[in-house]
Amino acid sequence: MKIKFILRALFTVSGFGLALAVSLAFPTVQADVADGAYRAVLAGLIVLFAAGAALGVRDGGRRKKYEARAPFRFALGIALLVWDIASAKTGLLPLPFFPSPSKILSAFVVDRDFMMENVLFSLRLYFAGFIGGTVLGVGTGVLIGWFKKVNYWVFPLLKMTGVIPAVAWIPIALTLLKSGFLTGAFLITMCAWFPIGFQTANGMQNTQRVYFEVAKTIGGSDAWQLLHVALPNALPAIFTGISTANGLAFTTLVISEMLGAKGGLGYYINWAKAWAEYYKVYAAIIIMAVMFSLILALINLIKNRALAWQKGLVNNVNDL
Repeated sequence: MKIKFILRALFTVSGFGLALAVSLAFPTVQADVADGAYRAVLAGLIVLFAAGAALGVRDGGRRKKYEARAPFRFALGIALLVWDIASAKTGLLPLPFFPSPSKILSAFVVDRDFMMENVLFSLRLYFAGFIGGTVLGVGTGVLIGWFKKVNYWVFPLLKMTGVIPAVAWIPIALTLLKSGFLTGAFLITMCAWFPIGFQTANGMQNTQRVYFEVAKTIGGSDAWQLLHVALPNALPAIFTGISTANGLAFTTLVISEMLGAKGGLGYYINWAKAWAEYYKVYAAIIIMAVMFSLILALINLIKNRALAWQKGLVNNVNDL
């Protein structure tokens, strides 16, 4: 078993090893391309995945996860190899529209300060809008799901405004708020409000009546039933809405920065495009992908902690 795992680990790093060998063995024909950062990243990936393999030798769970991703890692290394050959090594993909991996990675070195300023701006704008949308969505959903009169008056409004794309509010928001940051935060709040509010309301309304009857028999007040019965039952639906809103909010973030904000990764992409520095555009896209993945991982972490009781419930059902 360990020999098979070692072979799988070698298979994992071989793709990056071949990419590094090609980068070292063949000369670069594209102008103004430095391979140092690219080669350092490839070497770092090899060391990282080799270390991961070493940790998985005695850990069965870690070993299974490592083996499951081995083909993907190998394919990623081969993709970088092909990309490097087609761009930097042969020039088949011409600059400036098709920069090599080395050229893209150089953006993180030569433009790191300005790039970091825009990353921080995007994070502030995203969390300002998304936290506001989450609070507003959960609050609206709770009111709709718990009070019949609020449901009667507010739920139709939520359904009507929810289908309107957030970007449609840009002219109105810019006119009223007169600030690119506030406009972006408003748009993100609007796009997060509908899915979170809708899912929260549905989660509360789908709570089985028998739960409330049991709560009443033990003397639970209306407020107690709301906090200890309806809201916990609605948590899975709330996190479904938050996960859906996360993707919409990130898209709205980039659009708002491109159209009105004075900073952020969307602004940075427009700035780089104006100077025909497309390798910086690709670098910004990579940062966006990493940011979105980290935010999604954070949401899943909070979700797993908040819904830890569900795992035991599922396991008990499966044991029946």
